[in-house]
Amino acid sequence: MKIGERGEICCLRDPEMALKLLEMGCIPGTEIKLNSKAPLGDPITIIVNDYTLSLRLDEAETILLKR
Repeated sequence: MKIGERGEICCLRDPEMALKLLEMGCIPGTEIKLNSKAPLGDPITIIVNDYTLSLRLDEAETILLKR
């Protein structure tokens, strides 16, 4: 995704990470927006349910989006 793009969460790929992401509001069917990236690309921030969430790339890669 590019900064400013939006997507809808399809599912979460990693069962161990899924619980953490679900607790933070990353629920399938929820829209997210890529807000920013650190200068070297890691971490990133996404907007979920009107709040900003910072994720490492390996965490973010477990979120699958609908196309």
